[in-house]
Amino acid sequence: MTETAQRDEQAAQEDRDAGLRERRLAAHRSARRVFARFGFHRTLRERLAVLAEADGVHDLDQLSDVYGDGVVEALEAKVAAFFPTGTMAQQVALRCWAGRTGNPAVALHALSHPEVHERNAFSEVGGLRTLRLTSEPRLPTAAEVRDFEEPFGALMLELPLRDAGFVLPTWEELTEVVQAARDRDAVVHFDGARLWESTVHFGRPLEEIAGLADSVYVSFYKSLEAFGGAALAGPGELVEEAKAWRHRYGGMVFQQFPTVLSALVGLDRELPRLPEYVLHARVVAAALREGFAAAGVPWARVHPEVPHTHDFQVWLPYEPDVLGEAAVRTAEETGVMLFGSAWDRGGPGLALTEVHLRAAGTEWTAEEVKAAVAEFVARLPEQVR
Repeated sequence: MTETAQRDEQAAQEDRDAGLRERRLAAHRSARRVFARFGFHRTLRERLAVLAEADGVHDLDQLSDVYGDGVVEALEAKVAAFFPTGTMAQQVALRCWAGRTGNPAVALHALSHPEVHERNAFSEVGGLRTLRLTSEPRLPTAAEVRDFEEPFGALMLELPLRDAGFVLPTWEELTEVVQAARDRDAVVHFDGARLWESTVHFGRPLEEIAGLADSVYVSFYKSLEAFGGAALAGPGELVEEAKAWRHRYGGMVFQQFPTVLSALVGLDRELPRLPEYVLHARVVAAALREGFAAAGVPWARVHPEVPHTHDFQVWLPYEPDVLGEAAVRTAEETGVMLFGSAWDRGGPGLALTEVHLRAAGTEWTAEEVKAAVAEFVARLPEQVR
């Protein structure tokens, strides 16, 4: 194939992907049954209605915030220092730790969010150097931390590790990893973008989990359905320095009340329900496994088999575009959307997608999940099955 033909084929594939994405989003909005209805799938008018819900969690007759006062201070009093983004929060935290430890090296997993999704921001912007402890689809072990051949000032752990399947270690494994870092005189930072929902797996309250680390970042939108935003918690002196760097990074935004109010709503409405979502995700995952087995799919995997959080992966032995088309057609024709996220290539003849369960997902029974699997499989090409 010539270079021109390759470019044409790539452009055609991008057009097909864009068309499928538009159909998927439209089908998701109109479906009567989904596992999650995310805010970013809603119209601006629908999103603005969320702010009216904040009347019960904050005094809406208070003056609006200006450069971090007012409602922003109220949120910080409940959680920790507010940042516009998690990318900024973590860069700031780790550069502050580097100044204290005298070592700019950060040990982390090869699948960690900063390594995969942030365009080398740690090194390009923060002056940090990342060391990859492992690329295995699990959290680093205590032995890998203890025996790593280079010194590092900070260990960053993503809990849960999203790109490995939203996986968490056991509580014993986590405490051993933290101790291994301490034995090397390294500080421990938790990338806790989705830490909120880890309590069921660990069997511990959030305070105890976060208390293992020297600093913790959490996201307000990934699980709490806020418009955006993040928080950074740690020792008082570190947080005060982080606020100075927040200003330098452009994070001292003139007004932030829409995002902050939505975060307060999330803390009040979504946070208490997360354990319920996690437990029902396990029901859905088991029903998916049983449904694919009953439908005669030659190989299917739910990962983790028992989800650690309310998010998990599904792997199937088909091409991504085949599965994407079947998922959208099922939703368009039945009003039931089993897989609302895109399918990615996981290897030759393999594809994976993420399943996210929120309030809408708790309405599904196991039998309804199995019936939806049968409808989905019926729309896969016979020659593939």
